[in-house]
Amino acid sequence: MDIILVQLITGIAYGMLYFMIAAGLTIILGVMNVVNLSHGALFMLGSYLAFTFISNGINFWFALLLSAISVGIFGFILEKVLIKRVYGKVLQQVLLTFGLMLVIADSVKWIWGTEMQLIPAPAFLNMSIPIGDMAFPVFRLFVVFVGILLAVLLWYLEAKTRVGAVIRAGVDDRAMVSALGINVGFVFTGVFIFGAALAGFSGVLGGPLLGMYTGMDAEILITSLIVVVIGGLGSWKGSFIGALIIGVLEIFGKVWFPSLSMLIVFLIMMVILIIRPQGLFGREVA
Repeated sequence: MDIILVQLITGIAYGMLYFMIAAGLTIILGVMNVVNLSHGALFMLGSYLAFTFISNGINFWFALLLSAISVGIFGFILEKVLIKRVYGKVLQQVLLTFGLMLVIADSVKWIWGTEMQLIPAPAFLNMSIPIGDMAFPVFRLFVVFVGILLAVLLWYLEAKTRVGAVIRAGVDDRAMVSALGINVGFVFTGVFIFGAALAGFSGVLGGPLLGMYTGMDAEILITSLIVVVIGGLGSWKGSFIGALIIGVLEIFGKVWFPSLSMLIVFLIMMVILIIRPQGLFGREVA
């Protein structure tokens, strides 16, 4: 039972990390209808920036803030210079953002090399607590706490703030919102910056949990897309549930069926899509 409990909490921790990554992806997709395949590369960029900051004597929390802001600024530049030119053009979005992913990935290799790295967790989180006869890392519990806090924040922004109301209205009828004198383009740029910053933020938290290595951008992107598809396009609530499902299944699969863990994840996705083609919380398509 101790082993099952530890693996369950570990799966929830990984699920919360996947949620933080997928939330930015699904917000950008749901609000702006932009398929951002460079999202995994932004996650990786956040990790390596934090690694550099910490290696130069900056503490973990300040590095976390600096990395999220830096990736957010980078996202602002991408949106203004490139992404805005392909609004409403899905194929061009896919090709552009896939190319950006390759450019960012190769730039990371050129600057930081290909050796695997690990971001050290803060001292007071770099310890374990006993669960039965087993020790469980405190940092994983911290990731669970941050993931839940993010879900509450997104709910509050969506349901209780004027910005959330404008975003919801802009998704349904952008022309009408613009006619009311609201700069929808400015709001949508803010959404892209937030999504990019969230990718960088989750990259820093993923550093102590996953490590940093060549190809992590593609792996994270695939997992994020699975989470988004299961949860429903544009639904952060769906991403929350989907991430928990994937996190727990992946961990238990690696423990009991290591050679079939990813197959199990894809099978679950197929079953959900057969039952609900729009995902768990996605909108019905007329």
